[in-house]
Amino acid sequence: MIETIKFGTLRWSHIVRPSEEDLQALNNHYHFHPLDLEDCRTEVNLRPKIDIYDDYHFIILHFPAIGVTEQFIEIREIKFFWGKDYLVSISKSQWLLKDLFNREKAKTPASGRMEVGSSDRLLYEILDHLMLDTQKLVERVDKDVDDCGKALFAKKAEPTIEKLSKTRKNLILLNTMFKPQMILFNKLQNGSIKGFAENMEDYWGNIMDYYQKIWDMVEDDGELIKGYSMTFDSLQVNKTNEVMKMLTLVSAIMLPLTFIASLYGMNMKLPIQDHPFAFVVLTGGMFGIAVLVFVYFKIRKWM
Repeated sequence: MIETIKFGTLRWSHIVRPSEEDLQALNNHYHFHPLDLEDCRTEVNLRPKIDIYDDYHFIILHFPAIGVTEQFIEIREIKFFWGKDYLVSISKSQWLLKDLFNREKAKTPASGRMEVGSSDRLLYEILDHLMLDTQKLVERVDKDVDDCGKALFAKKAEPTIEKLSKTRKNLILLNTMFKPQMILFNKLQNGSIKGFAENMEDYWGNIMDYYQKIWDMVEDDGELIKGYSMTFDSLQVNKTNEVMKMLTLVSAIMLPLTFIASLYGMNMKLPIQDHPFAFVVLTGGMFGIAVLVFVYFKIRKWM
């Protein structure tokens, strides 16, 4: 269903999960390019892009959102048809953009509705709202990275491994999401993509500042989580080596004692086995051998 808000002569229409009737209505009213309407039918996420026409632009953007499990980040795709006196936004879910639209729809021009005089300014206000929410989400991931750094030396490895894996997956998704959009926002800022209003470069520059700050944070966190993962792997390998070292040393000490015990456990004639103090002699000898091996290892600094 197509819902519309009017800002004077400017219209903002929003559609969630457009039906074929909705797309046909858009085609009848605005005569959008068939390939753009076909992109709106696609269920899978498309690559961010902008298609420029004489009377409108078609933009596909991606923004992150926390999934249902509250652990992993998901991609929210938004499509905009951006004309001189209208803006049509299309999303696949009841998400942040829908909340913003509903809040503006509930207001009246006299009760604090956004003051926008052009479709460019309306698009800027929407993107500014989405970028603020994106920044909060990235800061949450940044805190997860700090928590991973603090958990490196925890006694239990499993929770740390799980935390590192989840955070790294979220950062990879953020990286792949933001990277292709850097070029698009940069073109808006430097004026390579002309809008329908004058003097918007400073506004697009503000969006680019948000984006650059978020991108720098994601890149830094990516390097940190990679370093934390390598450090954690090294710590686990070192712990394993220490355990194996101790087991090897214990085995080395016990080996001659096991040999003597096995030898005298055989059913054959052996020296001093008939001696009345054979047990004491053998036990003392084995204890002495163990002490000598232990002292030797200490001298060689093997333990």
